[in-house]
Amino acid sequence: MSSTCFLCHRCNKPLKISPDLSAMQKRSLEAQHHASPSAKMPVSGKLEDRTSRRHHPDRGRTAQESACCPFTLLGEPSTQRTLDSIQNTILETFETVSGQKDVEHPLCVDCMDGLLEELDTQLTLAEADNQKYKSFMERESLVSDEEREALNAELLAELQSLEQEEARLTQELQDVDHQHARIEAELKAAEAESRELEQQEEQDLKDYAALKMEELELTDELSSVENQLAYVQKQLQSLSKTDILNITFTILDEGPLGIINNFRLGRIPDIQVGWNEINAAWGQTALLLFTLSKIAGLQFQRYQLVPCGDHSYIKSLAGDEMLLLFSDGSHNIFYDNKYDRGMKAFLDCLQQFVKMLKKEEGLFLPYRIHVKGGMLEDATGSGKCYSIRTHLNTEDEWAKALKFMLTNLKLILAWASSKYYSKK
Repeated sequence: MSSTCFLCHRCNKPLKISPDLSAMQKRSLEAQHHASPSAKMPVSGKLEDRTSRRHHPDRGRTAQESACCPFTLLGEPSTQRTLDSIQNTILETFETVSGQKDVEHPLCVDCMDGLLEELDTQLTLAEADNQKYKSFMERESLVSDEEREALNAELLAELQSLEQEEARLTQELQDVDHQHARIEAELKAAEAESRELEQQEEQDLKDYAALKMEELELTDELSSVENQLAYVQKQLQSLSKTDILNITFTILDEGPLGIINNFRLGRIPDIQVGWNEINAAWGQTALLLFTLSKIAGLQFQRYQLVPCGDHSYIKSLAGDEMLLLFSDGSHNIFYDNKYDRGMKAFLDCLQQFVKMLKKEEGLFLPYRIHVKGGMLEDATGSGKCYSIRTHLNTEDEWAKALKFMLTNLKLILAWASSKYYSKK
């Protein structure tokens, strides 16, 4: 048979029952077990008997049971319960739930001591309040009606003053609430503006970084352009001091043949120059005279120079006839052919340029040009003339005439370089 366990109502700790009370509870349960009626008794009869004794809750208990367990027990006190005990438990539970019976709650010793101290404190406070109330009543009995009215008037005036103060404070509280709401709205607006400014600042930083990167790229590009400009200026200064004519055209008159840009002009029996080289030399010579005329601004009469490399020619302005400055050696040296007339026409153009120079600058050339006979005369030497044509002419005299012509062009080239490029 299991013993009943009680818990403290406050701390929920198990209560320790004294051995004497436990022995008394055990004997009462055994006596109840031997004296219990048959389980076959009708439930309705016992319930009516218990209901008739509902106002005497201790009537169905023994003295020992009432002494050892004055509390209401819920649950199964032992494994061997009778029908009477079950009915009693159900009835007591119903009375407790419906409020017809006060339930005593068990407490441990510590909780009981604390409860007693709390009750003593409350009792002391109640006695103090009672004494204050008695003294107030005694004082009130000694006060006259006039003093009471004066006191009431004073208290009423003080109450009105307090009410006014309360109204003022209430208004101030409302003003403070309104101000607080306004400040809170301003704070929210300021926070929103602050967030917007932070976003704007972040965007500005990104834009600044992009512009800084672009500035660095532009700075590098500017430095590169400045370096290129400095290099180009140096090149320009160098080129401005360079004689482009002397670099483009190089004439050598030493030896039996005249040479222009490494092409030999003419041939002698000992040096049989190919006609392709002679034609290329005539193309360079025609290009030189054409360039000098453009620089000097001279427009040739009767003829037009057409420099085309080793197939250069002179165009007659009178009849649109093409006078050749190239040959393959098949021309007839016994007749006045286009090749001879082309070289004679070139001497005519050269003579026009020399006349312009003599008028403007008084330039003196060592070899005088005779256009009608197609001859070049040595003005400083023997005064002998040499024909530039191949008609009824030897290779030696033809080569000397071409060399004299190149010598005159060399002096004209030096004059043009000194006039048009030395001042830059």
